[in-house]
Amino acid sequence: MAAATSSGSVRAGAALIAVGVVQFAVAMAVVQSAYPGYSDLQNYISDLGNTATSPWHVVFNVSIILLGILAFAGIVLAWNGFPRGGSRLVGLALLLIASVAALLVGVFPENVNPPVHDLVSLMVFLPGGLALVALSVGMRPGTSWRSLRSASLVLGLVTLASLAYYVPTQANNTTWDPGLIERLITFPILVWGFLAAVHLYRRPRPDERGGLTTRTEQPA
Repeated sequence: MAAATSSGSVRAGAALIAVGVVQFAVAMAVVQSAYPGYSDLQNYISDLGNTATSPWHVVFNVSIILLGILAFAGIVLAWNGFPRGGSRLVGLALLLIASVAALLVGVFPENVNPPVHDLVSLMVFLPGGLALVALSVGMRPGTSWRSLRSASLVLGLVTLASLAYYVPTQANNTTWDPGLIERLITFPILVWGFLAAVHLYRRPRPDERGGLTTRTEQPA
């Protein structure tokens, strides 16, 4: 069978995605540590970027803007490393939308323009969750992605199920532990991004003789 190889652009894209996720996770932890009385259960993630209440809001907002930029560029570069077919087109297009929306979350903090902030936050959550489910369809047995198929599906469904609970209860202010629920929406997408980046980066590369460095399998 033809070999699933990782080109330089795919590996560069994987690195950008991983860096984007890691720097954002670190920024959240750092800004949260400087936020008096911040609670993972009760406080929204976006509270960390609130320009009126978060002491290090600049760090958070710059970090999520950087996440959006790095994720967008990384997805474009790593496009050919994902399973071929309609699921790739749909899934990665949705992730590009989510990446742009993440950038806009940092541009429009929750207290600066609440309606726009809420809209772009939803455009991170919904396309992000749908993308993971769509991409899982293409991670068929016989491809290099088969080991991530179940994880992609489960993580996407956790995001979508949490979002389905979150949106209507937010409308009438009855969300149970809103900070926790928002993390159940967001963190699966971040975890998937890191796992996908590692997978893309570790895929076999062509050697100098045009062969492969590891075992062969079907493309993507």
